[in-house]
Amino acid sequence: MTREQKIALAVATGTAFATAFSGSALNLAIPTMGNYFHMGAASLGWITNAYMLAVAAMAVPFGKIADNTSRRDTLILGVGIFGVFSLLGIWAWSAASILFIRAVQGIGAAMIFATNMPIAISTFPGKERGKAIGICTSGAYVGLALGPALGGFLNNMFSWKAIFIFGAVVAFVFLGMAFTLRKDKQDKAGPGFDLGGNIVYMMMIACIIYGFTSLNSARFGWAFLVCGILLGILFVRIELKSRNPVIDVRIFAQDRVFTLSNITALFNYSATFALGYLVSIYLQVGHGLTSQTAGLIMMAQPVLMAVFSPWTGKMSDRVPAYKLASSGMAVCALTLLFFAFAHAATPLWTVCAALAAAGIGIALFSSPNTNVIMGCVPPSKFAVANSIVSTMRTTGQTMSMAVITIIVSATVGNISLYEVPQAELMHTMHICFYIFTGLCILGIFMSLQRRKS
Repeated sequence: MTREQKIALAVATGTAFATAFSGSALNLAIPTMGNYFHMGAASLGWITNAYMLAVAAMAVPFGKIADNTSRRDTLILGVGIFGVFSLLGIWAWSAASILFIRAVQGIGAAMIFATNMPIAISTFPGKERGKAIGICTSGAYVGLALGPALGGFLNNMFSWKAIFIFGAVVAFVFLGMAFTLRKDKQDKAGPGFDLGGNIVYMMMIACIIYGFTSLNSARFGWAFLVCGILLGILFVRIELKSRNPVIDVRIFAQDRVFTLSNITALFNYSATFALGYLVSIYLQVGHGLTSQTAGLIMMAQPVLMAVFSPWTGKMSDRVPAYKLASSGMAVCALTLLFFAFAHAATPLWTVCAALAAAGIGIALFSSPNTNVIMGCVPPSKFAVANSIVSTMRTTGQTMSMAVITIIVSATVGNISLYEVPQAELMHTMHICFYIFTGLCILGIFMSLQRRKS
């Protein structure tokens, strides 16, 4: 690899690690933060949701801005915002202030997600694009793997503030490296910035995400979902008439592979994201393990994701990527089906094996599927395409948690899963996994449709 390729990969991988670690590590400190800020159970979820909503709403607009101006400058600004507000997190004095800080962190992360991978893959020829995608993706999975262990250590030894400090330090290290990237100036000859389309897009995503996350806590959650759908219809109408659309929606009608790949990603993230949440509770309630022991067992999944992602990305340059992605979805479906029949007496070694299989399945899916999507657009559109992938991921993750919210409300009412009797917990968990298995099977069907194109 050339020096330029190495620096671009290091920055992309490092920034992916920083954002993934910050989220996974902070999840362990949320109960402590709740006591510190005197936040109730319902409002505590917004420490995560505020970040996810900002990422989902802002990723595509910033991708468009980066494609029209400079990806490097957008990345530098994003890493700077993420690092500064990570540091400011340690001085948060109230619930409102920490939620504001998390939302602005999400804006910085949206800039990072829109640009870090496009910058890296643009330095590689097309035949090596999958290799670069796999390496970048592994950075996020290393962050997910280290988050529970290192985050738990920092929280126990110091406080939740140590997690923010660590995230800030990592961000500033890679911010310095980002300044050494080659300066780029994109084509500014376009007709301008589609302000109206961007505003409608952000409102649409915000309504959809808020609607999903508020189904159990807000009286008008369904109304926000309906509003989001109506705004989506308006957005398509605006974009069809725009001279410089935020998203060229025609590509979804013209490029079957692009459309199917994004829908497949939505199904995959909807089916697999809540796996960690449910298995964590299953290990602690069903098997009586401590949170620390459960966290160590659950590391099997992200570790295997990190190990195999570079390999699967490289393989997708040689093997039809839809075959790898479909195989990964099949492995995930089998894993979800395993947990649909798991019970309190299920041997722990089989649980570990299933989590490891899930890690391999997600690695088989993620990098190859992203390679397919990026291969559908010219390099000048890489940032927007990668932003759409990020939006599919965030929306899918939100839908995954919404499924749990709905099922729990229907089976045991509005109480914490930790307070549910073991028999009812198993029943609730099995219903969720049946649904997630079904979503995964639908994803396999959508993925295999690409073989006809």
